[in-house]
Amino acid sequence: MTTQAKVGAFVLGCFSILAFTLIYLINAQLGGHTVPYRTYLRYAGGLEPGASVLFGGIYMGKVTAVRPAASDPTRIEILLDVKENTPLNEKSVAKLGLVSVMSGAALSVTTGSNDAKRLLPGSVIPSQEAASLDEIASKMAVVADNANGLITEARGELQGISGDARTVLANLNAVTGKPNQQKIRALLDNVNAMLATERPKVDRLTDQLNVLSQHADETVQNVNGTVSDVREPVRKDLAELQNTLLEAKQLLANMQVLVRANDYKIDDTIDNLRTATENLDQLTESVKQRPWSLIRVKQPEDRKVPK
Repeated sequence: MTTQAKVGAFVLGCFSILAFTLIYLINAQLGGHTVPYRTYLRYAGGLEPGASVLFGGIYMGKVTAVRPAASDPTRIEILLDVKENTPLNEKSVAKLGLVSVMSGAALSVTTGSNDAKRLLPGSVIPSQEAASLDEIASKMAVVADNANGLITEARGELQGISGDARTVLANLNAVTGKPNQQKIRALLDNVNAMLATERPKVDRLTDQLNVLSQHADETVQNVNGTVSDVREPVRKDLAELQNTLLEAKQLLANMQVLVRANDYKIDDTIDNLRTATENLDQLTESVKQRPWSLIRVKQPEDRKVPK
């Protein structure tokens, strides 16, 4: 054997030993430090043996078998091996997932809860079904059909609303047109002029009526105090006088309303009210000085001084 042949044989032997060592180490690592689990799904979604198992998004093992369950063929039994000491617990949930958009299906397991009990090797991991492509497509078809009906209905309602809006805008344009604006402006100017002219007269008349009302109230009180010790007929007459004064007060209030309604006769009305006020003052003064005149015609003679 030549030297080159010996060197070649030696190199091939070294590569063989290295490959055997690597294969042994990989098998030892994957076989001796993984634990089995299983889970069940109704829809596997193209999951195949050798697919990745992700725990909280971290690679922790691989799927070893995907097959219909023996006890219930309507379910898919998925066997998987994960790294030892992976904290799978009773709150962890297995479901279909993807490592990336371009990769195939994977089995994703949630982290669950730190307080939950840890799952023993060979236990069943709780699962959550993922929607299949057919289900998603059917739901999208239903949504599309409903959207078409809704769009048709909305289009009809929008046409009606658009017509009503055009009518409202046309009415607003007619109401707020320039002719109506001029009429409203002229009306407001007339009202302002009338208020400016008649307001002083009305205020003066109101003040006089208030003074007259206060004076009438004081008169009634004075009359009541004066005849409090007189005979019952006098009290009755005074009560009637009070009613008369109240009626006069009501009459004055009615006259105030009448004056406001007939502002063009305010001057004549004020003169008449002034005369009525003077007569009422005279009557009040007479009652104060001679209250007995309400029941007697002549003044009684002065009593003689005893000798």
